[in-house]
Amino acid sequence: MAKTLIAFFSRADENYFGGSMKYIEVGNTEIVAGKIKNMIDADIFKIEMKTPYAKDYNTCIAQAKEHKNQNARPELVALPDSIEKYDTVILGYPNYWGTMPMAVFTFLDAFDFSGKTILPFCTNEGSGMGSSESDIKKLCAGADDKKGLPLNGSSVARADAQIESWLKTNGLK
Repeated sequence: MAKTLIAFFSRADENYFGGSMKYIEVGNTEIVAGKIKNMIDADIFKIEMKTPYAKDYNTCIAQAKEHKNQNARPELVALPDSIEKYDTVILGYPNYWGTMPMAVFTFLDAFDFSGKTILPFCTNEGSGMGSSESDIKKLCAGADDKKGLPLNGSSVARADAQIESWLKTNGLK
């Protein structure tokens, strides 16, 4: 039986919402990952950095930009022991500087995704998927990279139909 893993990076604290800052307890990407988990049978894994970004939004984005410019691979709190049992990996992340947070690069570098299907989704405030889909393709040679789902971060609470449609299109629902 095919198994699915939802792996995601998300950040709570102060976030940008369509022109203003707002403090949130659960990050937008984590909300979407939870919705997906409620819609399909899948395991879930949160990608967390050992040294998290600052709670303050402006400091966070400066740190994320520095990581991107350095092509950093921040150390993670943990990794799954293996992804061998999964046929499909749903990969979620916010758009940081036009791509995935570098912690997601760390996660992707840790495994061989050959023969696996990767379904990315990206929360953003208007910048879409950025270059993340092509970055995944480069990092995960041999994987079947599917078209990603960009979601407006400040609208994730109302994104159920969009998420469900994307899962159906990709044969997961």
